[in-house]
Amino acid sequence: MATIGTLLKTWVAGSKVGEDSFGNRYYRGRGRSGYRRERRWVVYKGAPEASKVPPEWHAWLHYMTEAPLDADSRHAWQKEHVPNLTGTRAAYVPPGSVLRGGKRRRNTGDYEPWTPQ
Repeated sequence: MATIGTLLKTWVAGSKVGEDSFGNRYYRGRGRSGYRRERRWVVYKGAPEASKVPPEWHAWLHYMTEAPLDADSRHAWQKEHVPNLTGTRAAYVPPGSVLRGGKRRRNTGDYEPWTPQ
């Protein structure tokens, strides 16, 4: 949920540019005096989490492109955007992690610990 200030600013000075597949809405505002660029911002659907912004909108928000990129212009080898999953049940847990029971494979024998003399 956006703050009251952001919602008021969006209502008064923002013009909607588009919406992504997560439901986030992107806006632009007038350029400010002394600055060469317009203001750009996002109003998140749900909790504000920066990792919810797909790459095509990230490029536009950070002034890398003048217009948002098309999701259709992606290459076949590019994966679909996934938000940061840290702290959720879907987070990556490597083998040997405490969260997986702390068990790991035995050493292969090529490890020789250093001992000071």
